[in-house]
Amino acid sequence: MEALGDLLAPHSELIAKVAGTITTLQFLSGIALLNDIRKKGSSDVYPVGPFLGGVVLTVLSLKLATIMNDAAMINTNLIGLVINFVFLGGFYYYASSGSRGIIWKQFGYASLFLLVCTAYANFEDPKKIEFRLGMLITGILVWLVGSPLLHLPKIIEKKSTEGMPFPIILSGNLVATSWMLYAISIKNTVMVLQNLLLLVLGGIQLSMFAIYPNKPTAKKPAAKNESKKEK
Repeated sequence: MEALGDLLAPHSELIAKVAGTITTLQFLSGIALLNDIRKKGSSDVYPVGPFLGGVVLTVLSLKLATIMNDAAMINTNLIGLVINFVFLGGFYYYASSGSRGIIWKQFGYASLFLLVCTAYANFEDPKKIEFRLGMLITGILVWLVGSPLLHLPKIIEKKSTEGMPFPIILSGNLVATSWMLYAISIKNTVMVLQNLLLLVLGGIQLSMFAIYPNKPTAKKPAAKNESKKEK
C-alpha cells in the first residue's frame, strides 16, 4: 500500500474532488429506486432504512462540518439533507396505511437519536467530538451499507433480490472506492480500512444481483388434481 500511496500522492487533491463529486451524485441515486416504487405503486417491499439513514447521516455530517468550519462539506450535506427528505416524503407517500405507522415510529427513534447526538456535540470538547462524531458517522455508514444483508436468508429462500436498493448499493461502492483511493493517497490507514469494510459489504450485496434476479421466481403451477384418476 505504501508504494500505491506514493504513486497516488501527487494526485490526492484531484482524487478528493472526484470523490466529493461522486458523493454528491450519490445523494441522487435514490431517484431510480423512488421511480421503481412509483411504478409498483407501493414502497412496502422496500426498507425505509436507506432514506431515513440518509437523513440521519447528513444531519450528523452537517454537524461535523460545522464543527470543522468546512464550507464545502456544509454545502454538500445541506443539499443531501434536502434530497433525502424529499425521498423520504416520496417513500412515505407510497407506503400503505399499516407501514406508515412503522415509518413514523422509526422516524421518531431517529429524531431522538439525533437530538441526543447534537446535544452531546454542543457540550463536548470540540477536539474530542470531531473524532468521535467521525467514528459515529462511519458506524452509520457501515449499518446503511450492510443492512440489506439482514435480508440475506429471505433473498436466498425467494431466490430474488427484489427489495434490495441496487442504485444505492452500486453508488455506495463507487463512493467507498473513491474515498479509499484518496485515503491511500494521503496514507491514512484508518480511513483506508473504514472504506475497505464498506466496499466488502457492498461487494457481497452486488454479488447477490449477479446470482439472483430482481423479480421473484415464477412459481410453477400446481399440478392438477390428479383429476382424472384412474376409475
